[in-house]
Amino acid sequence: MKNAKDELQNIILGDESVGRTSKLKKTQSFLRANAKSSFKFEKQQQLKSKEATALIAFAEKESLFYKPEIQDIDFISEGAEQKVYHFDDSHVIKTNAGIFYETWLDYFNSLLIHNYFFPATAYTFLGFKEINGILNSVVMQEFILTSETTDLNTVKDFLSYNGFLNKRNNDYCNAELGLIFEDLHDENVLSNNGILFFIDTVFYITPNFYRHP
Repeated sequence: MKNAKDELQNIILGDESVGRTSKLKKTQSFLRANAKSSFKFEKQQQLKSKEATALIAFAEKESLFYKPEIQDIDFISEGAEQKVYHFDDSHVIKTNAGIFYETWLDYFNSLLIHNYFFPATAYTFLGFKEINGILNSVVMQEFILTSETTDLNTVKDFLSYNGFLNKRNNDYCNAELGLIFEDLHDENVLSNNGILFFIDTVFYITPNFYRHP
């Protein structure tokens, strides 16, 4: 667990690119630097609005806008947080306005943490897109086929074995790592031949995350 915390702190707090997630990490590093300089005492709504304005300027400068059209014919499904579209024979793309997070920085931290724990379903950040006047991220992810309904007790046992204890419903917490892991219902965790695939995750960092192991 100590090694995991060291590695996660390096991913979240470091400035170097992280493999194929370099575009994702570049954006997260920008948001982290911006948060230090400007957003500490803003109310949430004001903070996110200013953050979005800064992100748009950053995305234009760094060519981080996703140019291809996202076609309605490719639409697969949607939840409270995002919409899912067919991309190719083995991938989907997801548009997300970050509504589950107080800040865009929280959202990008969650993506990086997901990619650390679940490389089989890692998110590739393709860029930003304004949809109906709202800034969205666009990510690509492996398309997972299912062979059976997910057993949530199996999910609970798997997460417990890895230090994430169930707090309520489908929400978990790892106090040692300083992470909250939420919304793990059977549409966000898929099962194929008994193997669990975490496809839609919501991670939050707690103050304990920043303490040294």
